[in-house]
Amino acid sequence: MAEEWFYVIKGSRKGPVLVGEIIDLLASNEIGTDDFVWKKGFDTWKRIKEVDELSHPVSIPNISLPHEDFPPVVEKKIYKLLDLPRDGKKIYIRIGQDRGTKPIEYGPYDFNVLKKLHLEKRINGKTEIISNEMSEWIYLADFSDYETFFGEVPPPILEEERREATRKPFKARLFIQNNKKVFEGVCRDISVGGMQVLIEDFPGKAGDKISINVHPDNSDYHFVAAGSIVRMLQGNQGFSFRFHHLTEEAKNAIEKYINEHSSK
Repeated sequence: MAEEWFYVIKGSRKGPVLVGEIIDLLASNEIGTDDFVWKKGFDTWKRIKEVDELSHPVSIPNISLPHEDFPPVVEKKIYKLLDLPRDGKKIYIRIGQDRGTKPIEYGPYDFNVLKKLHLEKRINGKTEIISNEMSEWIYLADFSDYETFFGEVPPPILEEERREATRKPFKARLFIQNNKKVFEGVCRDISVGGMQVLIEDFPGKAGDKISINVHPDNSDYHFVAAGSIVRMLQGNQGFSFRFHHLTEEAKNAIEKYINEHSSK
């Protein structure tokens, strides 16, 4: 059976078509080598110049595509929805990038809730996803088995959108005072006064004093702080936290993070 291809032209997704139609569109300059294509087996949308069977000069009549001038394809980790945790609420989502607004994080959710949110169109392929085991936010469309789970072709993610997104999560390790158990969550709405922490079933209550080790992969923002829980979030999905006596180092780290991300 011939492979079915999809392509993007002037921001609209087209297809399915056979590969010959894409070659014809290239030959007539209706699409270019920087436009996106997708077929079953691709982990995400690719630029035409990144696809050997389309970029090879022999495959495309009347135009010359010097393969050696193309930038190298960077190997990246392949994520699968199948590998997301099924036990408990360990998946976070970040919306904003998918709708042109300021990014904001929600969760944690379990896998069934994630599927329900997509079915209800409350999230989409450009929603960002992370779990406790992942080190960076990933577009839902970038999961290699997106089509299998959601029954549709993933939307293309433009390079500009990837550049604008803040890829690293702002995580925190939480140590309950006088308790050796460690919890890990995702921070949001951070300021020098405090922040919210999204976390699964944290056994705390308003007034509890805890210490927090905030450790995004970018060590420029790393800091440790003590404080108290102001209130628990609805659905036991985390809490609001007020800092106590921040060190200058911690204040500088927070202010630097806010200044560099306030326009996002």
